[in-house]
Amino acid sequence: ESGDKIRCFFEKDAFDSRGILKADAHLSLNKLGHAMHDLDPVFDAFSRTPRLTAVARQIGLVDPKLLQSMYIFKQPQIGGEVGWHQDASFFVTTPQTVTTFWFALEDATLQNGCLWAEPGGHRGARGVLRERFVREGRKAWMEQVDPTPWPAADSKEAVPLEVEAGSLVVFHGLLPHYSAAN
Repeated sequence: ESGDKIRCFFEKDAFDSRGILKADAHLSLNKLGHAMHDLDPVFDAFSRTPRLTAVARQIGLVDPKLLQSMYIFKQPQIGGEVGWHQDASFFVTTPQTVTTFWFALEDATLQNGCLWAEPGGHRGARGVLRERFVREGRKAWMEQVDPTPWPAADSKEAVPLEVEAGSLVVFHGLLPHYSAAN
């Protein structure tokens, strides 16, 4: 229910058994989202720059649309793992054209939970939509679409995407990726 709003999302372990925050609210946030590009003037101005339009065109996007924007936090000691997923699971299009623009606001390293990806996992036999996000009323879940397995956590199929603050990482919506805990 946040496609037309800006909402705060807390880390899974932010609250104790009584529902009280374990740390200050600003240290317990997981993300802000999802309509920041439409509702926040700073995100709006940043998201619609000629430079980003040029990047979109350079990678072949003909009529790019901004569908979601988030500010994701990776809080020290509480920033949890985000399991394997494909961004296209949340935005099913035909043909599949979902493309992610991810900006590192801080250095993303092995120590603070950087992204990991399956190189080439968006191509060939592995390049299929594996799950789809389904929502009915207030219930939501991931539904399996294809049984292609995610890479094993300890395998060489995953590589870390360590980048410096200010970097832009662009990837296909079918690219399997995850982030480790901080």
